[in-house]
Amino acid sequence: MHFSGKSTLEVILNGLFRTYFERVPDVKKITNAMISKGWVSAQEDIINDHVAFRTLGLENLGIASFEKIFLEHGYQKKDFYSFEAKKLNAYWYAPPSNKHPRIFMSELRVSDLSNKAQEIIKKYTGSIKSDPVDQLDLKDPSQIINFFEKPLWKLPTLDDYNDLLNESEYAAWVIYNRYYLNHYTISVHELPNGYDKLEKFNEFIKDLGIKLNDAGGVIKTSKDELLLQSSSVAEMITADFDGNESQKIAGSYVEFAERRILSEFQNLDPKLISSEHRRDGFETANADKIFESTFIKQTKKS
Repeated sequence: MHFSGKSTLEVILNGLFRTYFERVPDVKKITNAMISKGWVSAQEDIINDHVAFRTLGLENLGIASFEKIFLEHGYQKKDFYSFEAKKLNAYWYAPPSNKHPRIFMSELRVSDLSNKAQEIIKKYTGSIKSDPVDQLDLKDPSQIINFFEKPLWKLPTLDDYNDLLNESEYAAWVIYNRYYLNHYTISVHELPNGYDKLEKFNEFIKDLGIKLNDAGGVIKTSKDELLLQSSSVAEMITADFDGNESQKIAGSYVEFAERRILSEFQNLDPKLISSEHRRDGFETANADKIFESTFIKQTKKS
């Protein structure tokens, strides 16, 4: 969100939220409620655990292209994750300092899809003959912010979108939304007043009338029980398609994470606890269910 100082990275991270705030009203609703509770005084006080992006695993696109932006600005590539049923690969990236969010970057294994789905995707991406990130001055934040917001391929038709949706909801999301921010994540353990536990925080979210993703349970818990994650269900947006057709589709959502204190630091004075004393990284099983925040099974819930 809005970080103090004006480093290039901070300007880029701020820019990411421009469209996201407009298209995800739940963000403002949650922030305003947190301000009224006195937990924070403004959006920029909320500690952002991580942001997530979705990409297509194709030549000149995908993680290999997209990660260059963040590696240039001090992020370090960390663990690899594979999601077999969803046909996805992912990595997470550690920030240059703990005042910046982690990044979770995933890509669709396009070659694992049916021939029909591959043909639809390549109909839109086939014109990209070189890596578009290589055309950017990565030290110029305005170029990067514009890149996040500009379409790399033409608007899909509604038929193509729905054909992809039937096979891979992830594919359909990316073909329409491109590199638009998938979600940001509130660090629940940084909150005061007993709401620093995810179970309690979720009650607060539900009281706001916001639906929570219940795939794999409302709280997704890592095997070591040190990483707890929940998320809102993606808000439906009216999307305009090529040919003057429109349809409600899944937009983006908000995640909530509680990172518990590592066992070796359990006896540390709570005033001394900082991010390095807490569980880091991600968990495949948790992330697998968080992806479903944009899936029809969640967005159609009453």
